Amino acid sequence: MCLAIPAKVLSIEQMSAVVDMGGVRREVSLMLTPETAVGDYVLLHCGYAIQRLDEDEALETLRIMQDSGLLEESR
Repeated sequence: MCLAIPAKVLSIEQMSAVVDMGGVRREVSLMLTPETAVGDYVLLHCGYAIQRLDEDEALETLRIMQDSGLLEESR
């Protein structure tokens, strides 16, 4: 089973972005989603942004994951 997680793009430099996943920041590749802009939500899998997401869809997915216990609450 594969799991992809929504994240918000905070900054972009060339084909890399810094994203926020509930307070956790990571650098990810934008090679598969070069049209991504700062402020977009993307779906992450194995260090790659594999798809851009609508903000409402991303927030709903994060809420479902939170409610299901898949994500820890931000502290």
